[in-house]
Amino acid sequence: MKIKNSILFILVALSIISCDKKRVFDEYKTVGNSWHRDSIINFKLPKLDATKKYNLYVNVRDNNDYPFDNLFLIVSLEQPNKKVIVDTLEYKMANPDGTLMGDGFSDIKESKLFYKEKEFTMKGEYKVHIQQAVRQTGKVAGMENLKGITEIGFRVETLD
Repeated sequence: MKIKNSILFILVALSIISCDKKRVFDEYKTVGNSWHRDSIINFKLPKLDATKKYNLYVNVRDNNDYPFDNLFLIVSLEQPNKKVIVDTLEYKMANPDGTLMGDGFSDIKESKLFYKEKEFTMKGEYKVHIQQAVRQTGKVAGMENLKGITEIGFRVETLD
């Protein structure tokens, strides 16, 4: 019986992995119990085929401790020539009733958020830097420690 279960597990795992043929890069970094406003999450992307086009995503894992319905991020894309493209992004994270959006069966949800899509070609090595920029309504200073975000990821997919 154990052999049947092991074979079934291996087949299911292989089918899940093989379904992700578009993935070129997919990595997560933990932020601990809360994400400090000065903590910058860094990713170094591999060299990519300059003849292909890519979709870029920010991935967020959050839980029921996340107190807001949206998330503000500052994402910097450092190009091989050291030019940096900086975007301030807003993502909807909760439904009107307060339940978290995203995929997951428990209180931890995973959200795959578009960053750049379809037109993006990449030649050389890029670096990505992600920082939270959430503020409470009516306050100028950002949240010093943002609770409820457990991991930040970055994903690159080919369009082919």
